Amino acid sequence: MQDFKKMSTQNGRPTSSNARQKGASGNFFKVPASIPAIEEPEQKRRWLRVLLPLIAVILAAYPVFSLVTSPGLESNIPVKPLVVRDPPGASPLNPYQAFLLSAQSLKNITPGAGSLVAPLADGGSVQFSLDRELQGRVLEVMADNRVPYGAFVALEPKTGRVLALAGYSDRDRNWPERSCYDLYPMASLFKIIIAAAALEQKKLGPNSMVLFNGRSCSENPKAWFVRPGKRNQQVDLTTAMSKSMNPVFGRLASEIVGRDDMMSMATRFGFNQQLFPGTPVQPSRAAEPQNDSQLKLMGAGLGRETKISPLHAAAMMAAIANDGVMMLPVLADRITNGAGDVLFCENSLPVRRLLDQETARQLARTLSLTVPSGTSRKAFHDRKGRPRLADINIMAKTGSINGTSPDGFYTWFAAYAPAENPQIALVALVVNQGKWKIKASQLGEQALEAFFH
Repeated sequence: MQDFKKMSTQNGRPTSSNARQKGASGNFFKVPASIPAIEEPEQKRRWLRVLLPLIAVILAAYPVFSLVTSPGLESNIPVKPLVVRDPPGASPLNPYQAFLLSAQSLKNITPGAGSLVAPLADGGSVQFSLDRELQGRVLEVMADNRVPYGAFVALEPKTGRVLALAGYSDRDRNWPERSCYDLYPMASLFKIIIAAAALEQKKLGPNSMVLFNGRSCSENPKAWFVRPGKRNQQVDLTTAMSKSMNPVFGRLASEIVGRDDMMSMATRFGFNQQLFPGTPVQPSRAAEPQNDSQLKLMGAGLGRETKISPLHAAAMMAAIANDGVMMLPVLADRITNGAGDVLFCENSLPVRRLLDQETARQLARTLSLTVPSGTSRKAFHDRKGRPRLADINIMAKTGSINGTSPDGFYTWFAAYAPAENPQIALVALVVNQGKWKIKASQLGEQALEAFFH
């Protein structure tokens, strides 16, 4: 990608300007001939032969140690070591460097049988983790429907392997390169965070009834107040999530969760921080509400300054599917240099625990009705009302909001499946302008069909 620094190597080694400043002898300092050479004792040389490689391995692995000891990660989560061959001349890449190099190489993917591969400038290659059929189908659907702006990310929940990473635009040829990493209004996907906070506080369960007033799609907090002793509406939390009911989540944010706990949960989910440092993924933003009206709107997913990238949103859904543990997205199964040295092999690393296991499972239950009877029902049923993926339990959430960068109507679809043994977590974003052919839910349905059938 043109926006990022190029990673220059020469024969598998980083280039250095200091190497060009050596004297004619190739040494930085010359030893006068009158001083005899000092020979190390044989025992000391043996120790050095063991100690020096050990120090080199520790220094090379330091970025990985800092990753797995990041705040919020529980010490009892098993972490596998970085699998890297270390022949002479190889410079192993840490997972962040590997993601960046892979992202920069996506545009150079070459056709061929088997896995998707891109060449590197030094003769090496990146072997991507992408599912060829899924990646191709998503791009085909967006192109066939001339989507103005679209982005799609799919991850393997238990490992973080990127199964699809695709951007398409019928309007802007530069859009695909950045679409999965840039920020967009999160809309009702933020309701997941409000529900997580309420469930963790044990103030509600998936079947708890919540009082509210106002229409489901109301955007006026003044109409949402519950009047004691008056006739109010009520609904259980799972149904409210499936119907994406603004008054319910506005009230949860204001009267049950509260501003401080809401912001604390947003921070734990990765907002307002560099969650994936050294990668093209932009830090997601959640501005603290300044009054009760703003708090209600933010809780309902109507805060337009609450923004997230499709990749972060996919990692968030994958974490819910993975019993609350977010894994580091991995875009390459293998990276080699021109000499054939392996610089990186796919490795599963946890970033942090978002929720304890029980809270994550309760949160998952609130996502269970979106496809069968909620806001995605139409996309997952044919004209006769028959389910398109009847044999797969899909946990999902939708979102929609008007936006300005680019201008248009934004629709989100976030999901994972199957519920019992999650194999894929995905997020689709479609920005339509004027008349539209598909929304994010339809793109998500097509992706799940390609993946499971």
